[in-house]
Amino acid sequence: MKFVFTDKKVHIPDRVHAYAEKKVSKLDRFFKGEAEASLVFSVEKGRNQLEVTIRSGSTIIRVAESTSDMFVTIDAAVASIERQLRKNKARLEKRLRSEGFVPLSDESESYYPPEEEADGDFEVIRSKQFFFRPMTVDEAILQMNLVGHSFFAFRNEDQGGAFSVVYLRNDGGYGLITDHP
Repeated sequence: MKFVFTDKKVHIPDRVHAYAEKKVSKLDRFFKGEAEASLVFSVEKGRNQLEVTIRSGSTIIRVAESTSDMFVTIDAAVASIERQLRKNKARLEKRLRSEGFVPLSDESESYYPPEEEADGDFEVIRSKQFFFRPMTVDEAILQMNLVGHSFFAFRNEDQGGAFSVVYLRNDGGYGLITDHP
């Protein structure tokens, strides 16, 4: 597993990075091929925060934890990822096709700074560009749950690659928005 550590507005000792690497590397057994773990450490209002994002092919798993001790935060984040993986293990094995774990090309995701607005009415803070691979609605809901977001955009395989969005409804169910042909 490849690691990328980021310290936001705080200096984290090397021993904390080593501890995090040791703990997160135990999750490598869940992934086929080379996975990349991105760990972002920060401290806000006296609480130690850690955001862990693991990418394996086109599958992304993300958790964020916050406690008063950084070592406890690391343990909590690893436990949360393990819980997500175990909870969705059957779905991952059943629903994701074999190419679900094939790495995407380097061009599939790029970050670029936002351009200035001419009239200044709206300010784009962050822009991302993604490759939307075709998947079923069930796969999209699974991926949305794995990254911990309330919505997920994808190409709907069941509708001939139409752009679609699944989202988490306030009543606990899921919604689907599709592009009209």
